[in-house]
Amino acid sequence: MGSSATSGPSSRFPSSVYAARLSRAAELARSAGLDALLITPGPDLQYLVGSRAQSFERLTCLVVPADGSTPAVVVPTLELAGLGESAIGELGLDVRDWVDGVDPYELVARGLSAPARSAVADAMPALHLVPVTARLGTMPVLATGVLRELRMVKDAAEIEALRRAGAAIDRVHARMGEFLQVGRTEAQVGAAVTEAIVAEGHTGAEFVIVGSGPHGADPHHEVSERVIGRGDVVVVDIGGPVEPGYNSDSTRTYVMGEPDPEIARQYAVLEEAQEQAVRAVRPGVSAESVDEAARSVLAAAGLGDAFVHRTGHGIGLSVHEEPYIVAGNGIELVEGMAFSVEPGIYFPGQWGARIEDIVVVTADGCEPMNTRPHGLTVLGG
Repeated sequence: MGSSATSGPSSRFPSSVYAARLSRAAELARSAGLDALLITPGPDLQYLVGSRAQSFERLTCLVVPADGSTPAVVVPTLELAGLGESAIGELGLDVRDWVDGVDPYELVARGLSAPARSAVADAMPALHLVPVTARLGTMPVLATGVLRELRMVKDAAEIEALRRAGAAIDRVHARMGEFLQVGRTEAQVGAAVTEAIVAEGHTGAEFVIVGSGPHGADPHHEVSERVIGRGDVVVVDIGGPVEPGYNSDSTRTYVMGEPDPEIARQYAVLEEAQEQAVRAVRPGVSAESVDEAARSVLAAAGLGDAFVHRTGHGIGLSVHEEPYIVAGNGIELVEGMAFSVEPGIYFPGQWGARIEDIVVVTADGCEPMNTRPHGLTVLGG
């Protein structure tokens, strides 16, 4: 599959999808006792109207009134063309463009009674938050609490995008024997993998981790000039967006030649932990119970201390978003939630391993977005 287009119809969903999201956002804002949501460029703006506008010193802001009246978009006149790829025109939003010398914060406040109870995107810069606060007469709260209910539960169009993302990153892992070879540096492997991520259907590589030998014990290692040697265990964690901006994220662990028997034994426990966590996913259970399903398997085998991070994170327009699959998160899973299941074991100075799939909660369990084998894959050593 060749690289996908970055513009045109495939760069966003039909306008009806965004209309429904805006309506639901207004409803949730009203239920939260707010007068409006103020959304500046970032994942929330892309989610609500399909815009990939960037944040500059000149304000761009979507105003979603909680009373259900027509949302407005405050945008610099010189940035109007950049909204063309979004659904704003088809949605019939009130576009309030402005030129230098005009106060854009007054345009945001237009139609809102002061003091206005508002919620802002967590990506709003302080450069804009301070004057917005002055115009509205009260400090806004974060919109995260309102929008997370929307963004956590994926609709059918989003789930299909995640399926395509998962299949695309699976194709890259299927080619790992081409890239991961003894004598190459992690950086060389990473460069080849980056090219493959785009070639297999992503618009870019969001991250590439190639952790060989002792570097595999660092969960957030990226790449280095370390030369991959015989017997090395190598953690490969890769992902990126497919149109319209939904991310893949999958980790598999490889070994350069037949593994040491003790490594194989410990890896088999990790494989069981990941499998049990996936089996635990279904509507009505808590996020923390999925974490516990993985953690308990490792703890019973004496590997609990080697698992040093949460079991998973939500995914969509952002690689990391809610819900987080971690101890202490009692949120109840519902159909449509999407997140990673990625337990790992790490032995500093020696080696590490991780297995990661993205799953989507279904009516009676979950659907994995990744289907590559989970075992410790032996490559030519």
